[in-house]
Amino acid sequence: MDIWDKKKRSEVMSKIRSKNTKPEVILRKALFAEGYRYRINYKKLPGKPDIVLPVYRTAIFVHGCFWHGHEDCKIAHIPKTNSGFWNEKLARNKERDRLNNQEIKLLGWKVVTIWECEITKKTIPTIINMLTKIFNEESVDPSPMQIKVYEEVSGDMVMVAEDIIPYKKKGKT
Repeated sequence: MDIWDKKKRSEVMSKIRSKNTKPEVILRKALFAEGYRYRINYKKLPGKPDIVLPVYRTAIFVHGCFWHGHEDCKIAHIPKTNSGFWNEKLARNKERDRLNNQEIKLLGWKVVTIWECEITKKTIPTIINMLTKIFNEESVDPSPMQIKVYEEVSGDMVMVAEDIIPYKKKGKT
């Protein structure tokens, strides 16, 4: 049994934001301070990544631990009421995220997922350092953080397209 009636529950749920969340804003400010320029909620890629750096062909998803089912996280627990619904909902979210990551990867982009519980003022320098290495295609040192760079593409999927030709801006060699 829910602690609120349907009207109150609806009101509470409607106030949960999907854009410009605190972890996203913290990460965006840090990236901007380091001189990186980006697009937010980029509609040209599947799943509308939270942060996209077109110059580095990198899409960054800042996932909420609860909504995207962060495993072994104290924030991401299944509610006791209506748990069947929530299990199905979160499973669908995870599957959608997996498919979006595969599609973006097949388009030749790097995909990075950062969980909300990993973004704090103390961890931002480490995250920015790891992202800089990813942007510059250096190997990323293992760390206690669960930042994922999606590089594997299952053997089932086949990309049917011509080779990607790098775009060169006028005036540059």
